Amino acid sequence: MSKRRGRTGLIGLLALFALMVLVVWWSLQVGGVRCEVCIAYAGRSQCRSVDGASRDEALGAATTNVCAYLSNGVTDSMACARTPPTKTECASAE
Repeated sequence: MSKRRGRTGLIGLLALFALMVLVVWWSLQVGGVRCEVCIAYAGRSQCRSVDGASRDEALGAATTNVCAYLSNGVTDSMACARTPPTKTECASAE
């Protein structure tokens, strides 16, 4: 019984290690586009840069990131996301 338990533990440990390697590998992948978005909302302004696979993905993620910093709560966050950016710049992330 203990031999089986040790084998199961080893398999579980290997699976966990493989998952950790996969997460690190995904996080180190460079996106194809880097976008910077600046938004002025509720008397404050903030800029954030995000890498993404496409321009739309990077713009959306940067906008979400800026609004997470500037807003308080879901309703406020949605209103911030509808605010036109004061600055938007995208370039190839190569």
